[in-house]
Amino acid sequence: MLDAARITELLQPFLGDTPVPAGLAAQLQTYLDLLLRWNARTNLTAVRDPEQIVTRHFGESLFAARLLCDAGALNSTGAVPPTLADVGSGAGFPGLPIKLLAPRVQLTLIESQNKKATFLREVVRALCLKDVEVYCGRAETWNRTANVVTVRAVEKFNTVLPIAASVVDSKGMLCLLAGASQAESASQLLGTSWSFSAPVPIPLSEGRVVLVGVINYSMANIS
Repeated sequence: MLDAARITELLQPFLGDTPVPAGLAAQLQTYLDLLLRWNARTNLTAVRDPEQIVTRHFGESLFAARLLCDAGALNSTGAVPPTLADVGSGAGFPGLPIKLLAPRVQLTLIESQNKKATFLREVVRALCLKDVEVYCGRAETWNRTANVVTVRAVEKFNTVLPIAASVVDSKGMLCLLAGASQAESASQLLGTSWSFSAPVPIPLSEGRVVLVGVINYSMANIS
């Protein structure tokens, strides 16, 4: 099992000049232990090496969290905390690491497979997380919206992306963690009613990027 010091070392490239917060590595150590034990009997991730799980799953998720924080999407200091919906959450990426880095976020993990949803509930329980809901169903039946919606490594990307976009609230953000080719097709899939930032390469990855989109009202209001 990786110790907290090694996890901290592996994560630092994804947080840039920001130090890994005290306690985060210990929380991720608990998460990693659960993931490895569950993955031995339930296929949660094809990545088996603990260090690769830290970099490819935790690190990538925290990199997206840092970009969202820099964009002001997760930094609400008012009475109402920001909301985030993680569509097709799987083993909890990127939603749970984002929650650990930005604990004020009210998080919904949307996962249609019952075994994965059960795992997510176990992680939430083990980490004593508050304001986290696991919705065992599909995003199109959730019937709510969120300030930030994340999508990462989902099957049927072309089908899921418009559904994920539909649950972003009117002034919210859509955050995609995807391959460069998927990022290129995102604007074509959603059309001119969405505006996307330039894709940001994810450290230590091969062709993986983070892409953030917002509703383009100048085009969305054209009938």
